[in-house]
Amino acid sequence: MKASTSTVEAARAVLGGQQGIAASQEDLYRDLHAHPELGNHETRTASKAAALLREWGYETHDRIGSTGVVGMLRNGPGPVVLVRADMDALPVKEESGVPYASTQTATDENGAEVALSHACGHDVHVSALLGAARLFAESSDRWAGTLIALFQPAEEIASGAQIMLDGGLADLIPTPTVALAQHVLPIPSGTVGTRVGPVLTSADNLRITVFGRGGHGSAPNLTVDPVVLAAMIVVRLQTVVSRIVPPGELAVVTIGRLEAGSKSNIISDRATLELNIRTYSDATRQTIVDGIERIVRAECAASASPKPPTFEYYEHYPVTVNDAGVTATVAAAFSEYFGPAATELAQQTASEDFSEIPDALGVPYSYWGVGGADPEAYARAKAAGTIEQDIASNHSPRFAPPIEPTLRTATAAIVVAATAWLAA
Repeated sequence: MKASTSTVEAARAVLGGQQGIAASQEDLYRDLHAHPELGNHETRTASKAAALLREWGYETHDRIGSTGVVGMLRNGPGPVVLVRADMDALPVKEESGVPYASTQTATDENGAEVALSHACGHDVHVSALLGAARLFAESSDRWAGTLIALFQPAEEIASGAQIMLDGGLADLIPTPTVALAQHVLPIPSGTVGTRVGPVLTSADNLRITVFGRGGHGSAPNLTVDPVVLAAMIVVRLQTVVSRIVPPGELAVVTIGRLEAGSKSNIISDRATLELNIRTYSDATRQTIVDGIERIVRAECAASASPKPPTFEYYEHYPVTVNDAGVTATVAAAFSEYFGPAATELAQQTASEDFSEIPDALGVPYSYWGVGGADPEAYARAKAAGTIEQDIASNHSPRFAPPIEPTLRTATAAIVVAATAWLAA
């Protein structure tokens, strides 16, 4: 499938002003990068986005749900295109070494002071969408329809999309024709990648508490030791993917936290494990959930645990499944505009809550990747077989994409994808 000439011409016309906004857009990016905010606390970021949208003539609604922002630019009859960017940062101390690195801290939900950084690239997303919004506002004679720029809070804690929906998003905007989103990834900057069908896994966080009978370390025979019980569970859970999930079906089970006890000579009365589950299908997810719960209960029975374990599921992300028709249209436009820099994106084991918005609105969507790794460093690491060691991934304290061509490409990707529908 090939993008129509009018689509590509319209995109190039809208992007004609890109060089003129580059300096201010890069300054905005540096500012956002240096001032990260945790989910549902993105007040500074949201205020900047809302102010700029109003300055450019967008009908703007802010504080949707918590800190969500929507800007609408109506430019005559035509399709309605929603483009989403997430705003929140992470409790990660930055070690990127860039001169605009974050030194910010905040108090987390547990009352602890944590260092903050944009270690997942959401500052790129916000800056790119604002850049695209400005370019559309300054070239209204080149396109027709309605552009909706949506800035979502709290993606990292899997609540922001639903919070905006609960905050009345559907009543504030016309029903979109299509919804679009992107994410900066540790692939060469300057490239974009699309994929039809499942592109991001579902994810569930699971907190399991198992119970023992506490006592003195000198008399373990009088106790039920939850540390030994938890250790056996950790070992046995390694068989869930290798022995329960069918071969060839991608799934990940990670035990990221195990906590028990307070002192070396005290046997505790409980242990807590926190797990992360990722799959590409609801059926596989259920297979894994059933397997985990069966193993945990069996190990508790084998250890004579005095009461049943508890299972708390939280922070659920759905599978992101790109619509075939929408993605084919985006891919064709990218191929026409970016040439060989437009590629097929590999399935990612990361997760997102973006799809909750188009799913709730009954709208088809596509979600693509944009490069955020230095191209020369990436090429050297690939040749040496050291990509995992040398290229910082999302959520790494070293993650800080090169401003260019990352920002320019991410902005162009939004414009090119959106004009596939909005071309006059």
